[in-house]
Amino acid sequence: MTIFDHHIDKSVPIPLYYQLKTIILDEINSGNYAEGDLIPTEKEISDGFELSRTTVRQAITELVSDGKLYRIKSKGTFVAKPKLKQDFIKRLETYDETIRRLGMTPSTRLVELSIIQPPPEVAEILQLDKDQKCISLLRIRYADGEPNVAVHTWLPYDRCQFITQHNLEKESLYSILSKREDTRVFHINRVVEAVLATHEDAKMLSIDVGQPIHYFTSIGFNPAGDPIEFSQARYRGDRNRFEVDLYYDHQGNKDGA
Repeated sequence: MTIFDHHIDKSVPIPLYYQLKTIILDEINSGNYAEGDLIPTEKEISDGFELSRTTVRQAITELVSDGKLYRIKSKGTFVAKPKLKQDFIKRLETYDETIRRLGMTPSTRLVELSIIQPPPEVAEILQLDKDQKCISLLRIRYADGEPNVAVHTWLPYDRCQFITQHNLEKESLYSILSKREDTRVFHINRVVEAVLATHEDAKMLSIDVGQPIHYFTSIGFNPAGDPIEFSQARYRGDRNRFEVDLYYDHQGNKDGA
């Protein structure tokens, strides 16, 4: 079965581009178009459904934006690899636990482990005095051998120096920190932004400069409320999507939106 076995109904009020987008998406989800498959050209789709090129282009552009398709100049439009469904922003679990739960194999490459004088921003976040040092830890995390996220972490050296005795490519940082109550991460504050990949991102994550990046900053606190960890994580935008479940509080403020 191909997209041309479907029918677009021009008599209903559903936008034509949306009907076409749904048809292509159904073919992808059903497996008729697999990852890496070339879909028909805009002209072929336009002729096949008797639609304007503008309508076809809008449907395909939205599917590209949704991460379902990708374009290669002079070659065509292809089916993209499915994005990883991440619970990073709503669940306290390790990266390895998340990737294994998704049915994939996690791995880590340690790029840097050093003891440094912290930058002013890091010192302020970790509440370090000017003469206190920190551990700088840079890792690239993989899913089925593909680079997925680059994480730069800073920790107070006085409290966390014991982590340097562990294999940080094989052991989870949070699991190591949990060996002591004063370094166990109990609460995390996370902020997410959308940014464009830098040259360094492109090198570490095997992507092009300017591709979208999910940029997270995280501050981890121990049970006493002391900051133990500050991390900057840069997730590939083409391989990850993040979901949050929200519940309406019927007893709360009803004056809001």
